[in-house]
Amino acid sequence: MEQYTVTGMSCAACSARVEKAVAKVPGVTSCSVSLLTNSMGIEGTAAPSDVIAAVEEAGYGAAQKSAGADSRAAGKPAADSEFLKDKETPLLKKRLTASLCLLIPLMYVSMGHMMWNWPVPVWLEGNHVAMGLIQLLLTTAVMVVNQKFFISGFRSLWHRAPNMDTLVALGAGAAYGYSTYALFAMTDAQMHNDMAGVMTYMHEFYFESAAMILTLITVGKMLEARSKGRTTDALKGLMKLAPKTATIMRNGAETEVSIEQVRKGDIFVVRPGENIPVDGIVIEGSSAVNESALTGESIPVDKTAGDTVSAATLNHSGFIKCQASRVGEDTTLSQIIQMVSDAAATKAPIAKVADKVSGIFVPAVIGIAAVTIIVWLLAGQSIGFALARGISVLVISCPCALGLATPVAIMVGNGMGAKHGIMFKTAVSLEEAGKMQIVALDKTGTITSGEPRVTDIIPAEGISEEELLAMAYALEKKSEHPLAHAVLKKAGENEIADLEEVSDFKAVPGNGLSGRMGEDILTGGNLKFISENAEVSDEIRRSAEQLAESGKTPLFFSRNGKLAGVIAVADVIKEDSPRAVKELQNMGIRVVMLTGDNERTAKAIGQQAGVDEVIAGVLPEGKESVIRTLRKKGKVAMVGDGINDAPALTRADIGIAIGAGTDIAIDAADVVLMKSRLSDVPAAIRLSRATLRNIHENLFWAFFYNVIGIPLAAGVWYSLLGWKLNPMFGAAAMSLSSFCVVTNALRLNLFKMYDAGKDKKIKTRKNQEELTMEKTMKIEGMMCGHCEARVKKSLEALAEVDEAAVSHEAGTAVVTLNAEIADDLLKKAVEDQDYKVLEIQ
Repeated sequence: MEQYTVTGMSCAACSARVEKAVAKVPGVTSCSVSLLTNSMGIEGTAAPSDVIAAVEEAGYGAAQKSAGADSRAAGKPAADSEFLKDKETPLLKKRLTASLCLLIPLMYVSMGHMMWNWPVPVWLEGNHVAMGLIQLLLTTAVMVVNQKFFISGFRSLWHRAPNMDTLVALGAGAAYGYSTYALFAMTDAQMHNDMAGVMTYMHEFYFESAAMILTLITVGKMLEARSKGRTTDALKGLMKLAPKTATIMRNGAETEVSIEQVRKGDIFVVRPGENIPVDGIVIEGSSAVNESALTGESIPVDKTAGDTVSAATLNHSGFIKCQASRVGEDTTLSQIIQMVSDAAATKAPIAKVADKVSGIFVPAVIGIAAVTIIVWLLAGQSIGFALARGISVLVISCPCALGLATPVAIMVGNGMGAKHGIMFKTAVSLEEAGKMQIVALDKTGTITSGEPRVTDIIPAEGISEEELLAMAYALEKKSEHPLAHAVLKKAGENEIADLEEVSDFKAVPGNGLSGRMGEDILTGGNLKFISENAEVSDEIRRSAEQLAESGKTPLFFSRNGKLAGVIAVADVIKEDSPRAVKELQNMGIRVVMLTGDNERTAKAIGQQAGVDEVIAGVLPEGKESVIRTLRKKGKVAMVGDGINDAPALTRADIGIAIGAGTDIAIDAADVVLMKSRLSDVPAAIRLSRATLRNIHENLFWAFFYNVIGIPLAAGVWYSLLGWKLNPMFGAAAMSLSSFCVVTNALRLNLFKMYDAGKDKKIKTRKNQEELTMEKTMKIEGMMCGHCEARVKKSLEALAEVDEAAVSHEAGTAVVTLNAEIADDLLKKAVEDQDYKVLEIQ
């Protein structure tokens, strides 16, 4: 995705205009404009010059961000922090200070003296024309200070794409123009000694309204800019983590260089208390590294030779020497920054509602204001009264609130996820994750640790556990089998000393190992292989069967033809897996486990984890097929970590990759869990639901504000209740509306995504119908209630059938299933009762 900075946008109407213009450029396949970050994300083959030209033709400015070739060549992170720097607030502060300095004397003269008779210099006493001229000059100065509203507003109007600035410019301009007319009319009355006319025109001045409108809108803009800046705090915090220098080895000496000079393969050193500059592999030394900056995990991780380290993590203790493996934009930190940045540049589906409204909102408001003025004039009201109502309509209407409702919540939610190691790649994935109804979990590496471990040691009579483990260690030391590594690791943990080297080592594929240690002949392997070399008691056989039924692999060992014992190895489930599965179920989500393992092992792991359904013996292409089937029953999220999960991750509505998995799985996924914890899956869904709820609140208040505010400003209630809105209060309300929307989004920073206490199940009728697996059977031959009972009993005898609703009148049986079942089995159950199945849907 190519990213651009867009200048000159003031509201959602602007972003919609830019999107529409760029989408027409040949080669652009996707365009998303963010009002929040003033950025634009483009996908396709269009040349940057063509894109920039289209933006400029629409009346705005654009420039390519420095995330392209320049930053890659310099080794900088892909996302440029410059576009997140709050340049707007300092400028708005200066404008506001100048406006207030001019507004205070203006309000003193126009309202303080005229309404409350505050004192003025003697030469102004009774000199209404002079007071009018002072108001004219001060208001003109305020308008010059805030000229951006007029430049942007009228330029947008010229391009037939009016925006919020157009409303402000028209409102303030109308008040200024009519007041100027009243001032000149007053001079004419003065020349003709018409003092009554002078006083009448004096009350027709709206100079203070024009100046106050511009000042209040500037206040709102400044509050909005400061709040918007806080929504990107998480991303700016990530960027600040990027180290600036590194200490590398050059010609045998340590040299400190800028981070841009580090190249892949360079050797760098890190002392205690220093940040690791780039991703690398430890080649010397050991230490504890705090990785909380990337994963949110506060407990330091021990690192020794061969372990990987990541940029921006903190070396707590110990001197380590590492080899750079990823530099510049390839580091884990840079990829995280890029993911968060890309998500900010994309647009959630719900934002399209606000975009459609914003596209017609400003022209509609201008039309309403014009109609308001005409109606009040026809009703016999004065020009001043009618104009005040029209100006109120213009300045109270706020397309900004509509435009910010979605992106600010998305940015804050995305930042919250990043802070806890949950990376949403796009705004779409953040919105959609909370709508999932089924979660499919890969077994190995997702529910389980992905690394076989020794779980049980059962020595034969006369053999100690240490002796059995030492014997197994000596034999397995020469094997490359994954299960052998589990035995070696256990021996290391128990500090088993090296025995005599095994000679005459042989590996029999699919069976076991054999070798000679001194005078002893050692063998190890499965039950069939060992039974050929040693006698296995019934008690040991029963123990081995129990181990196998619980999902463990029993390894038998013998010495000199006599059984030495059994060591069980298994890929154990992660500690948090059962809790994570339970939380998902409490959220109303069906949990399915997919695995290529045999059914017995799979069911044992599934039972420990507490999943709703186990689908075993599934090949990689089979997983993708299962996801396709599950999608017919509801929205599906697939969670996996391996290359074999990539097709399923892509096929699912939302693909969630465990962070410790392969790059291919991470690339294929929509959400990446950096901590590699299954408990982050319900946390991600929880955060998505909270973000979507916040968006709904923002949109409600944005729409509600305009629905209530515009009729009030137009004077709809004036005839009935005497209510009318001063344009100055309308401007104040407009200023606060956007600020309130942004502030509401910032509440997401207080959301506790790991708190399962407030989880709610989604129990809509539609969801239940989608999640329930049902099949309808058309049956011929049923004549009465007795026939119904026979068919019902036969179907419900099947383990996969929860309920069968049978009707002899309709000739149907609606079967509710708890697991997949072949149609042939359902058909056989019915036809065994001497009825004929015509069709199964």
